[in-house]
Amino acid sequence: MPGGDCSRVTFHETTCMKTYEPILLKNMMQPGYTGSLAEYERAGGYQALRKVLGKAAPAEVTAVVMKSGLRGRGGAGFPTGVKWGFLPKDYQGPRYLCCNADESEPGTFKDRQLIERDPHQLLEGMLLACYAIGAASSYIYIRGEFVLGARILEAAIKEARAAGYVGKNILGTGVSIDIWVHRGAGAYICGEETALLESLEGKRGLPRVKPPFPATHGLYNKPTVVNNVETLANLPHIINRGAEWFASIGSPPKSTGTRVFCVSGHVARPGNYEVPMGITFRELIYEQAGGMRSDKKLKAFIPGGASAPFLTPDHLDVKLDFESVALAGSMLGSGGVTVMEEGTDMVWAALRLMEFFYHESCGKCSPCREGSSWLVQIMRRIVNKRGQMADLETLTDLCKNIAGRTVCAFGDAEVSPILSTLKHWRHEYVTYIHAAEAANLIRPEPAGAKH
Repeated sequence: MPGGDCSRVTFHETTCMKTYEPILLKNMMQPGYTGSLAEYERAGGYQALRKVLGKAAPAEVTAVVMKSGLRGRGGAGFPTGVKWGFLPKDYQGPRYLCCNADESEPGTFKDRQLIERDPHQLLEGMLLACYAIGAASSYIYIRGEFVLGARILEAAIKEARAAGYVGKNILGTGVSIDIWVHRGAGAYICGEETALLESLEGKRGLPRVKPPFPATHGLYNKPTVVNNVETLANLPHIINRGAEWFASIGSPPKSTGTRVFCVSGHVARPGNYEVPMGITFRELIYEQAGGMRSDKKLKAFIPGGASAPFLTPDHLDVKLDFESVALAGSMLGSGGVTVMEEGTDMVWAALRLMEFFYHESCGKCSPCREGSSWLVQIMRRIVNKRGQMADLETLTDLCKNIAGRTVCAFGDAEVSPILSTLKHWRHEYVTYIHAAEAANLIRPEPAGAKH
């Protein structure tokens, strides 16, 4: 079993589902918890802030986070403390922290819950991060559609400001930190950190060429750290309970702590599940989420949001950690696990996701802008039973000429549904094409043609 406090496992007599000690979701699981400042404080809130302000050097906070092994929970999984350490140490001008709350990845809904149900947990994490990196101003860039979440955060900031946790001379320590909420315009691309910064500056949300990186040339061309909601929400617990405690949970040394996974699709109990990193997909889907919603078997699942390549039932025993999922040919990404049952048309599923990416392409890079259009056209032709065998090679070639040839990782993301379904369910594409031939909608290829 995973180590640390989260290894204290109990079993529900009726469902036989393992339960783990919650960390991020603990407060909101208490009956009647509203997320107010008073309730957060009663649950131990803002003790971590009191513990470090004026008592520990900023570098000590960074060192604790590095030692904990905390990695970004937004997508790439980059070590959080290391990211903070990239900021220039001798820079005397302003620095910024940006919280990426632009949760637009299909199949992902954990940040929304963390924001709406326990906003002060996020705010305390942001204050700790600001103190560690020396930032006096921070911004929460929240998805435009999260109207309720934005209102809750603004109310929580007002509460925290009145209590002396936000603003000038916090708790009489001489430290000043402000937090502001900025609603985005609903563009998927603004989940990419440099596009987020461009949007925050009032410009069109287009990704920047890197280098330079945000650590040196971020918001307003100043040193900036961009962290995800879940990443920041972990900080109060790491400070309160220690780096060793956090590092002992999950799958040390590279995938520590818990993670909130968003399970959706054809499962009995869709929802957010906080589990130690390192449990298997089988446990997450069949024990935590109750298994399949019907008597149909599992056919496919996406492990990390729409950007992650599809996996098959053969991957159910893969561990939910960064390295294991990468070795399986996919990625943990945003933590959105979408489950599909037998009978799901995988060509159709790939097309739906491809249409989403085509719509959300910012248009900056020609391979992505033009390539996504052609991918959608070819996929639609196949689904409409007008495809040819040559289309499969064209799809593969197009994907190879998009991935790795764009300013940001969007190009790699948009080809994942097609490449992974071609890899695992190529026969379904072939079936569509044979159906077109049988219906005399296209001319069959000469004998001996490669499939």
